[in-house]
Amino acid sequence: MALLEIEGLKVQFATDDGWLHAVDGVDMQVDAGETLCVVGESGCGKSVTAMTVMKLLPMPPGRIAAGQVRWQGRDLVNVSADEMRAIRAKEIAIVFQEPMTSLNPVYTVGEQIAESIRLHEGLSKAEAMNRAVEMLKLVNIPTPERRVKDYPHQFSGGMRQRVMIAIALACNPKLLIADEPTTALDVTIQAQILDLLEDLKDRLGMAVMLITHAMGVVAEVAQRVVVMYAGRVVEEAPVAELFAHPRHPYTRGLIRSIPRIDLAAEHKQRLEAIPGGVPKLINPPPGCRFASRCKHAVPSCSAGTPELREVSPGHKVACFLAEEIA
Repeated sequence: MALLEIEGLKVQFATDDGWLHAVDGVDMQVDAGETLCVVGESGCGKSVTAMTVMKLLPMPPGRIAAGQVRWQGRDLVNVSADEMRAIRAKEIAIVFQEPMTSLNPVYTVGEQIAESIRLHEGLSKAEAMNRAVEMLKLVNIPTPERRVKDYPHQFSGGMRQRVMIAIALACNPKLLIADEPTTALDVTIQAQILDLLEDLKDRLGMAVMLITHAMGVVAEVAQRVVVMYAGRVVEEAPVAELFAHPRHPYTRGLIRSIPRIDLAAEHKQRLEAIPGGVPKLINPPPGCRFASRCKHAVPSCSAGTPELREVSPGHKVACFLAEEIA
């Protein structure tokens, strides 16, 4: 069953040079209980899509030019600020990518966890603080009874991200959006945070929309993957199918950029880089936006825009040459 359905979403930002098409006709959905990974390089529209779902975009300069964002069948695009406030954190929660600046430095972590609990659950201050202790314990912070009274500067980056997860999960949301939650952390702590998210997802029965640019993370945690490029979805598939049979040249480039430890002992090989750069999204080029960087491109790729179509059960791709390069 689909919890979240995004259909034809277009998000634009006003600039001195014109409208920047940050998200340009995106379709995707998140089903109950699954982990959907949204992957792509920086600037492809992943975070803007997430912020649009939460209605946290500054408007202006941003605007939703078209499309729907349906949460359990209800379109969130036109809901009021008060209605969205009741949904945000209670039904859909978000963990941001920068734990070092996401917490308010003048309040204790317990107060910051308790704030949303009191707002949505109607508990007293003492009851909310007791719940805050439970949440710190849930995310594996030692001595939560003492740490609940500490301030953010008394926590490491990894611990702050755990606090952010505790805040997000405090009201038992049905969907957690994790926007590159491990970007600012070292490799060991990244693994711990990903393991924690996976454990909490299974324990609480929620769905997770994980935004990342690391294909290794995708292989580790996803059930289904959406690949974005230059504001559009270019491929969507179950994770095993995507890695076994990537159909879009961009997806192939992302996968080939992953170091292969299993092959390193037999023969060394250089990692492949995708040539060129992402096109400007103020006046994006016609046709396939990846054409200028694609070694398979033919003249027709720049003439028409490839539609996202199903090439096998559950596997969709926006490429004219998907069958030829498969």
